[in-house]
Amino acid sequence: MRTVLSAATEKRNRNNRHRSIPVPHAVFEVVREQHAEPRAHQAEPRLLDRVREVIRFRHYSLRTEEAYLGWIRRFVRFHGNRHPETLGTEEVRSFLTDLAVNGKVAAPTQNQALSALLFLYQQVLKKEVGWLDDVERAQRPAKMPVVCTAEEVQAVLKEVKGATTRLMAHLLYGSGLRLMECLRLRIKDVDFARCQILVRDGKGSKDRVTMLPVRLVGPMQRHLVKVKGLHDEDLAEGFGHVHLPFALERKYARASRQWAWQYVFPSARRSRDPREPAAPDRRHHLSELVLQRAVKEAVRRAGVAKPITCHTFRHSFATHLLENGYDIRTVQELLGHKDVSTTMIYTHVLNRPGIGVRSPLDAA
Repeated sequence: MRTVLSAATEKRNRNNRHRSIPVPHAVFEVVREQHAEPRAHQAEPRLLDRVREVIRFRHYSLRTEEAYLGWIRRFVRFHGNRHPETLGTEEVRSFLTDLAVNGKVAAPTQNQALSALLFLYQQVLKKEVGWLDDVERAQRPAKMPVVCTAEEVQAVLKEVKGATTRLMAHLLYGSGLRLMECLRLRIKDVDFARCQILVRDGKGSKDRVTMLPVRLVGPMQRHLVKVKGLHDEDLAEGFGHVHLPFALERKYARASRQWAWQYVFPSARRSRDPREPAAPDRRHHLSELVLQRAVKEAVRRAGVAKPITCHTFRHSFATHLLENGYDIRTVQELLGHKDVSTTMIYTHVLNRPGIGVRSPLDAA
């Protein structure tokens, strides 16, 4: 019996020696990685893609992104498509000099180009830029803001065509809003009960409260009835989304279709967000060109011989408040100025002959 069992055991062991032992899949993967050819290093992102990534990481505006990318492109092309890492102080100075001498750009434009290059070397290329201290910034001359009289403002506002553009122009003057602050207003930021407007993420990423003129409450409410109808149509067609700042769209998945987040002055057509091409079509706010062109035409029809722009209404708002005796600190808060010295410039354009000093010719 023992002999039969020994013979069977020996046969089984002999068969097991020729049988393949199952090996986990992960083991094959490790062996394959060890014997495979080394992988080629992934290509580094292009320079402009790196710039764009850093700009968006720092939450710069789309306008700043477009401006900085444009200046960096011009800088590279000016020096024969050489990489900026191979360029230094003389190349930067020659580029800025060409802008001033041949391009005849203004001092703020020249300084914007220098700021774009500083951002490139400091934030993107991570280079020591002490050598850029030798590059002089253009001196920006102090200029007086263009201010209209109350009669001139009313004459221009009367000539603005279109109910929506006329309402926007009245807000610029009646609330002291900047152009983009007006365009980016959302439903939730208009408080009819208190006659207030909450300006979100204004210049310098600051919030502030300003007034909603009582005369505009009725026109604004009638305008929002039409906007609500447009939003309801979008919802019925499966759209109704609006851009939300930062990560709010991920945090509040349904907020982008809610009425409170819609723009007060929406565009007539839906469009794709250039920063999120995979996102669904959204209802963005009106283009600033719509109001700029309307104001330009209104100035021409009113016959006012001043270089009036949309921002002139804001200058006039501040000046007229000071003329009416309001405290400069109050005006500073309404305008959202960080420093009162910025607001002080309007004291130099008050409608007072000779800044309160009587001319000797008038005394004669």
